Amino acid sequence: MHLDPLAIITAFGLIFLAELPDKTMFASLAMGTRMRPLYVWFGTSSAFIVHVAIAVGAGSLIGLLPDWLVKVVSASLFAFGAFMLLRAGGGDDEEEDGARTVTGFWPVYSTAFMAVFISEWGDLTQITTANLAASNGTWSTAIGSAAALMSVSALALLAGQFIAKRVPLKTVQRIGGLCMLGLAIWTVVEIFVG
Repeated sequence: MHLDPLAIITAFGLIFLAELPDKTMFASLAMGTRMRPLYVWFGTSSAFIVHVAIAVGAGSLIGLLPDWLVKVVSASLFAFGAFMLLRAGGGDDEEEDGARTVTGFWPVYSTAFMAVFISEWGDLTQITTANLAASNGTWSTAIGSAAALMSVSALALLAGQFIAKRVPLKTVQRIGGLCMLGLAIWTVVEIFVG
């Protein structure tokens, strides 16, 4: 296995910049205000690693799935997340820690993993990773891409925690729910716009 530092840096830079404005970053931020950030990060990171492996190993598999189907499932997951956040944002008598955190590693991990795994199919970063792997080497591209995706998720989760500590819980939940609802609508619009 030969690692090319320039290829790692190139993959990291391109993927990091492409993922910053991506809906998955906003979903991570929203999940981080409601769930344990470290558990969310493990879930999102695992999903990103699987996507990088698929992109590097067999980028052409993306083309086998109908784009509209991927987007419908992704929109449904975002809508479900919005429902959960908006529904939870209504109670005033909940304890601060109990209301803020969805407990349990596996429920949080599974939610974060599935949200990212499904919404990232055919995403620009996955396609870019597949293209980079074709020309820059698979291991170097995989390392750079995975590190970039995991870094963006960590930044979003840190921002989510910063916001959650300074803004009332109910407001954070409502804003997070509205963001997830916006992402669901955005994904549905992408089905028709292309």
